[in-house]
Amino acid sequence: MTALIVAGTDTGVGKTLFSAGLTAALGAAYWKPVQSGLEDETDSEVVARLSGVTPLPETYRLQLPASPHLSAEAEGIEIDPDTLVIPEVDGPLVVEGAGGLMVPLNRQTYYLDLIASWKAPVILVARTQLGTINHTTLSLMALRNAGCPVVGVAFSGEAEPLVEETIAQMSDIPHLGRLDPIANVTPESLTRAFEAIDMDTIRGAL
Repeated sequence: MTALIVAGTDTGVGKTLFSAGLTAALGAAYWKPVQSGLEDETDSEVVARLSGVTPLPETYRLQLPASPHLSAEAEGIEIDPDTLVIPEVDGPLVVEGAGGLMVPLNRQTYYLDLIASWKAPVILVARTQLGTINHTTLSLMALRNAGCPVVGVAFSGEAEPLVEETIAQMSDIPHLGRLDPIANVTPESLTRAFEAIDMDTIRGAL
């Protein structure tokens, strides 16, 4: 079993869409350790719909759509990072984080601390919108300072070649490609969009 961690620079950057495409492309299992917010379609449900894979059950399913530590506190519990052990599966496993790297799991632990403890390769998903150079560079610095092996950066959004090139060059990080905006997201349209992703480099990390 080899896990790939999909992290993001922020909330709503396209981690779940990327995770669904990656799960389908690798024929992988999928796990979302902590789900905050249950009113709308959950990330696991999105991945199941778009990849055809039945996700592993979340360890924590929290009602409030907020930072995991606040969602847990609203239910009178505290997330215990020791319970978030990467499951053993046959073949590759895509593990999707929540929000950005510095999202708290509890009042003592950031999501980054958990990712670092897993010692698994990380793919960072970033927007191409204004501000992404700062957010992406800071996220890469945080991952590296925590000792996390980073596979590369995958972008989501309209093409910004100079911005993307700047991040890859100045951070000395592989550019794993970019997912174009998809007007009607279906398993088929996501598969077509995912053809722009450098799967050779990703598979090399497994």
